[in-house]
Amino acid sequence: MSIATDTPKATPRGTTRELVPVGSVMAVALAAAAIAAWSSGNQEFVFYLVVLVLLMAVIAACHLSLRLSQGVLYCLAAWAILHLAGGLVSVPESWPIAGEMRVLYSWWLIPGYLKYDQVVHAYGFGVTTWLCWQCISRITSIVRPRFGLLVIAALAGQGLGALNEVVEFFATLLVPETNVGGYMNTGWDLVANLLGSFVAAIVIHVTYREDPNRKGRAVGR
Repeated sequence: MSIATDTPKATPRGTTRELVPVGSVMAVALAAAAIAAWSSGNQEFVFYLVVLVLLMAVIAACHLSLRLSQGVLYCLAAWAILHLAGGLVSVPESWPIAGEMRVLYSWWLIPGYLKYDQVVHAYGFGVTTWLCWQCISRITSIVRPRFGLLVIAALAGQGLGALNEVVEFFATLLVPETNVGGYMNTGWDLVANLLGSFVAAIVIHVTYREDPNRKGRAVGR
């Protein structure tokens, strides 16, 4: 007697060829950001560029071990580009900002309530939660997005969000002038991270579709 399962046995592995398209996009974005940061004397974003390159290496290693989807790779690339633009792209004088630096990260989308920075945080750590879910799914070979595993993925996304705040803290120690903000800004960043992570978990659950030809296949993979 055989017992049907919803899990494939083999852990998929990615290839370097699969990384070339998104890697090319990121190479162009990093080169443009490096030129902009260097020419403007933005030491804060020179630091972030180094961190971003290290993160790209970690994500590439995860892909080679677990074969992340192209969707999550491109969404991570989009997040990186939004982050780079946030600190390097200036906003017009007529746009409301928080603080003194006239860049996208300071821009109030809804004055007093919602900043570009918070939207990027929510989006980024929503994508990170999707990344964590894919890693959990690949490692455990469980493809059905169960409630408990999605909670773990969301909490892992939140943990990476907290790590991001640690990186920003070190930026304030290493660079004389930054646009990181104070305790209130950090608190709202963490709230945005939390919202993005749990919305992503809900989306993964809601968009799950079972393949009638193979039980357990999920869109989130």
